[in-house]
Amino acid sequence: MAYKISEDCICCGACSDACPVNAISEGDGICVIDPDVCLSCGSCADVCPVGAPSEE
Repeated sequence: MAYKISEDCICCGACSDACPVNAISEGDGICVIDPDVCLSCGSCADVCPVGAPSEE
């Protein structure tokens, strides 16, 4: 199951830097995870300062 980023995202870029498959990009003021690329590894959730990424 892919991760999804909530509206709590502050778009700091920590998650995109941590993603081993580059599944995360900046959207309109919030980062977005491509569910087709996401490995559900949790690296993004481990580094997020506001806890925005979570499993769908």
